[in-house]
Amino acid sequence: MWRCSVRVLSWEAKVVRGVFSLGAVEPVSTVKVRAHASCSGASGRTWLRPSGSDTGLKTFNSLSKQKEPLIVAREGVATWYSCGPTVYDHAHLGHACSYVRFDILQRILTRLFGITVIHAMVITDIDDKIIKRSWEENVSPSIISSMYEDDFKRDMLSLKVIPPAVYLRVTENVHHIVTFIEGIIKNGHAYATTEGDVYFDIQSIGDRYGKFGGAVESQGEPGSPSKRDSRDFALWKRSKPQEPFWESPWGRGRPGWHIECSTIASSVFGSQLDIHSGGIDLAFPHHENEIAQSEAYHQCGQWANYFLHSGHLHLKGSAEKMSKSLKNYVTIKDFLQSYSANEFRMFCLLTKYRSAIDYSDSSMLEARTSLGTISTFIHDAQAYMKGQLLCSPVQEAFLWERLSETKARVVKALADDFDTPRAISAVMSLVYHGNCQIQPVSKSEGAARSPAVFAAMISYIRDVLDVFGIDLLHSKEADVMSGCGRLGGIVEQLTHFRSEVRAFALTRQDVPPGGSPNKPGLYPERIPLLKACDTLRNDLAPLGVLIKDRGAASTWEITQGGQSQRGQPVQDKDQDPSS
Repeated sequence: MWRCSVRVLSWEAKVVRGVFSLGAVEPVSTVKVRAHASCSGASGRTWLRPSGSDTGLKTFNSLSKQKEPLIVAREGVATWYSCGPTVYDHAHLGHACSYVRFDILQRILTRLFGITVIHAMVITDIDDKIIKRSWEENVSPSIISSMYEDDFKRDMLSLKVIPPAVYLRVTENVHHIVTFIEGIIKNGHAYATTEGDVYFDIQSIGDRYGKFGGAVESQGEPGSPSKRDSRDFALWKRSKPQEPFWESPWGRGRPGWHIECSTIASSVFGSQLDIHSGGIDLAFPHHENEIAQSEAYHQCGQWANYFLHSGHLHLKGSAEKMSKSLKNYVTIKDFLQSYSANEFRMFCLLTKYRSAIDYSDSSMLEARTSLGTISTFIHDAQAYMKGQLLCSPVQEAFLWERLSETKARVVKALADDFDTPRAISAVMSLVYHGNCQIQPVSKSEGAARSPAVFAAMISYIRDVLDVFGIDLLHSKEADVMSGCGRLGGIVEQLTHFRSEVRAFALTRQDVPPGGSPNKPGLYPERIPLLKACDTLRNDLAPLGVLIKDRGAASTWEITQGGQSQRGQPVQDKDQDPSS
């Protein structure tokens, strides 16, 4: 079906792609696995076992619908892409459940199995819902997306989710998306309509469509009557009145939903990705369409080697998932008024990441009780170690054996598709045996004490919980990002406005004969605007807002009390990078 040559992206992140994509050089590893195939020759829906380094773990792969050995292209490194939020409203516990669960998996890979996870996430900052919300609020879509993006990031920090290596916004990558769509068209897998839409041609890939269940019977998304097949989906959507738009070879419009992830993941990781994650509701059509687009563009047999999907969060007693559309959600901020981030993590750990999970006060009480039991044991064990708690003689050898057994059970459980319930059960069993040995007595009989084994148990329990992102020493602090985050949103908008003015001032005109050699082509009447931009930058610096013009982009940084909050580059359109 595909030609064997792999089309190479010509845009940014070439160096990153060169590091992470799987090429002719086979990584050095003590365990080697050879792929069945790299290009055509396999059945359209057959999962291809990748070549590379075996991590020693097995994980359930939605592509093969069973547990598979987790093999990464480069030894000790896993490339990981996840679908981020569409930022039009506050995040809720359904979102939190998915992001916390995958954060736990990434921590396990890194802390327990020595795999460096390179994680990239897209922020969908232009979408029908964002546009609708902007109309309702009578503000620009960029204001809505910026506000709720910042809100999402603060929520993730409050839940102790490790940020990805890079967040990428759709609006900053539209030119890449256009190039990506052009590549799919060139390869014969997409077509433009006379109305200015571009659709992916499902029939062009034959039986390759339908890797996830339910795809074959789908009627597809609504769209133009010019669609060749009802299942064809939009890569580019022509703009409607009052909607934001970008220029393209097909006219003014904006990207479809699915193409953004294929393009942005490829811009970071190239033609091969180790792991792609998301909620189970994204498997079809979103991830199905991502696969079709990416493999059509790169002309490869398998773009992403593993798809990991998390189960839905339900309100107990409801068959429906928690979602904004059903108005049955609890925001993260409201939740954290009653429970801690540690308790929510324990709540997530008590079920497998692939399983649906019921949220209720009773399930949160179970998580709180589990943490309380562990904390009480640590407190009692420390009292014993200090000589403050007199106990009967301890069966020290027995506890050393239980500790060694627990370590082995935890590693075995987590290597088996990240089975956190089994791992937590092993830890709780160790706590139970420790508690059984701490039997207070009123008088000391002068028997030998065994503080070392309890010290080892405490150290191990803290370490394994820290792997999961639970810090028992952590006290609930105020959201340090609350004030700074709001200021950051203001500075983001100010910098964006300044960049627009600066781009206008730097627009070139045709150089007349004998023109100025210093600033050839600038409009003289716009030079005061350029000076005003510089003055604004200089005046903000003493106030702790540092704006730096870096070629065709501007970055900002807020410095306060030795800490800083940085903004992502804001592009100056049409600016000469040498300016």
